[in-house]
Amino acid sequence: MRPSSELGQYGEELAAQHLTAAGLQVLARNWRCREGELDIVARDGDVLVFVEVKARSGTGFGEPAEAVGRVKARRIHVLACRWLAEHRPDGAQELRFDVVSVVRRRGFAPELVHLRGAF
Repeated sequence: MRPSSELGQYGEELAAQHLTAAGLQVLARNWRCREGELDIVARDGDVLVFVEVKARSGTGFGEPAEAVGRVKARRIHVLACRWLAEHRPDGAQELRFDVVSVVRRRGFAPELVHLRGAF
């Protein structure tokens, strides 16, 4: 496995643990269709949350969340529509799009930032 994919998996696992500890229920991880992949789909009460996870080993190229621009946000919206067409849970009234940013520097504890309603 490539180091970047290991870092990505690590970030997604850390993000899922964080979301669960914050009281969200993780409904799906790494959901795929032909248009792409949703990292995490969770439920926060009656709010359905689509979470993009970005992990990096440093901030030399900016904060991880900065990698979620307009094009990526648009793709996640499309993917969310596809997921909803197949899986919409009962009682989900609202949608929210979050980003979880993870920085894992060698020799330091990971830094996690959860941006609710990021786009």
